[in-house]
Amino acid sequence: MSDEPCSPENTFLSSPSLKCLADRGFVNQCTDVSELDQTLQESSIAAYVGFDCTAPSLHIGHLLPIMMLRWLQKFGHRPIVVIGSGTTRIGDPTGKDTARPFLTDEEIERNSREIERVFYKFLDFSDGDNGAVIVDNFSWLRKLGLVEVLTRYGARFPMSQMLSKDSVQLRLQRSHEMSLLEFNYQVLQAIDFSQLYETYGCVLQMGGGDQWGNIVSGVELIRRYNGAKVFGLTCPLIKRADGAKMGKSESGAVWLSEQLLDDADYHRYWLGTPEPDLRKFMLLFTDAPVDVIDKQIDKGPVTARQFLAQEATRLCRG
Repeated sequence: MSDEPCSPENTFLSSPSLKCLADRGFVNQCTDVSELDQTLQESSIAAYVGFDCTAPSLHIGHLLPIMMLRWLQKFGHRPIVVIGSGTTRIGDPTGKDTARPFLTDEEIERNSREIERVFYKFLDFSDGDNGAVIVDNFSWLRKLGLVEVLTRYGARFPMSQMLSKDSVQLRLQRSHEMSLLEFNYQVLQAIDFSQLYETYGCVLQMGGGDQWGNIVSGVELIRRYNGAKVFGLTCPLIKRADGAKMGKSESGAVWLSEQLLDDADYHRYWLGTPEPDLRKFMLLFTDAPVDVIDKQIDKGPVTARQFLAQEATRLCRG
């Protein structure tokens, strides 16, 4: 299983959808880029991204995987959005030194409703072979008992692989505790992938680069449990040229919800894009063709910023 970065410079891609993602800067790591490329070339597939309900809105740091689903749908593939109200109850330890705070069932339900709204702006949910689907992983995770999880899936999770995940190793190296609850987050996310494979024939999970370990766990579970070949694909974690974390501003997170951040402030955030990031962000956060983007860049940073802000705001806010 390869985890090498994939780009147009080091990989020949034949499928229009994967080549588009790579050309626009979405592709970071892939479990088997050559076979995924062939699969996308030969048939339409179902691909999913999961979003936990830890806040009342997603922020622009979540836009990369959303845009990946959007582009795949444009090429005839089916996007599946997994609302992770089940995994939210566990808490993803990735990148965290301490356990995430527990949310009440009411908070999780309220967050999930608000988060779900944003996907209707980016994806087409009409009937058809590639119409988008939204599912909640609590609908199947809540039905699983501990004995069933252990007997059905336990033998398919080698401890050596589970302990090697970055989220686990970072905790151990820093002498920070990790509970059994958090340790099993990767198990539940892998079960999600298996469930989607069985229900929708889903063969691709995508997510941010920090989710690589969790995604690989799902790919391996399906190989061992379902006897099938599926794929994992991550997008890079983006930082702005000025060092700021993508999705953050001086006043806090740049929320996708207009209830938490008004349209003018959302538009203003994009107008503040550093000049070195303009072309990259146009490729990632707008639908504009590459030749149109390059023409905007040639007009200078002021015009390019206005174009980026207009197009990014149109997608999210109308």
